[in-house]
Amino acid sequence: MVTVIDGKQAAASVISAVTEAAQGLERAGGAKPGLAVVIVGNDPASHAYVSSKSRMAKQCGFNSIQHTLPEETTQEALQSLVDTLNADPAIHGILVQLPLPRHLDQEPVIQSILPEKDVDGLNIANAGKIATGDLTTGMISCTPAGSMLLVKRIHGEDLSGLNAVVIGRSNLFGKPMGLLLLAANATVTMAHSKTKDLAAVCRNADILVAAVGRPEMVKADWVKPGATVIDVGINRVPAPEKGEGKTRLVGDVAFDEASEVATAITPVPGGVGPMTIAMLMANTVIAAYRAAGLPAPKF
Repeated sequence: MVTVIDGKQAAASVISAVTEAAQGLERAGGAKPGLAVVIVGNDPASHAYVSSKSRMAKQCGFNSIQHTLPEETTQEALQSLVDTLNADPAIHGILVQLPLPRHLDQEPVIQSILPEKDVDGLNIANAGKIATGDLTTGMISCTPAGSMLLVKRIHGEDLSGLNAVVIGRSNLFGKPMGLLLLAANATVTMAHSKTKDLAAVCRNADILVAAVGRPEMVKADWVKPGATVIDVGINRVPAPEKGEGKTRLVGDVAFDEASEVATAITPVPGGVGPMTIAMLMANTVIAAYRAAGLPAPKF
């Protein structure tokens, strides 16, 4: 019988621990954790994400600040805001919602966020710490951190003896996920669109992580019997059964058929997705503890 990994439940337990940690920080004389979210332009999906992040921050007891900038914002104006937030001791986490409008260059903005306030874990200093095996002093990007938490719920902290395959090599997810699995002692294969006989590589995985952005690409015969499958994909596909023009969300894994083979699998939606915001909150409270000179909580 397959275990459908409940990301909503796991996220709720992280949020509960974050809320408790935030209260503990204030009791210890520290400041309320402060999270600043910056959004530029009118992208509806970005605004929906930002609203949910702001709501969750308030629920955790944070000082939640949202900066909404117009579409025509200049590079200089955006950079100036980030510089101001960097200098504000009441702000422990800074998140610039991506993608930015096309006329803006996102990389210098992201890299200018102080590593200790980079709660998205995108600064090269934080990426470098993960690459060198330092998981205690930097910021781990939220989706890989959340995915690892789900893996550890099934397999525990030590993945010694397990083969893990990550499909996808993006800087945002694939590379840090592979490094986190490696740090937990898994034997890791990084696969991607240029991998020869990708299905055969995947069949060797005790832990299979799919992050390619192609709807239901991973079929049942790609999955080793008894494997744990972590599906990071979020794809919108037509759903004519719901009515004309309607869509539904699916992952990168063909869930129904893969569930017949896997021992544990994340659904889409309701799997990895909720973990991303939960780990953003965890990173913010960790940053606030570090700023206060206190040992940071672990999640």
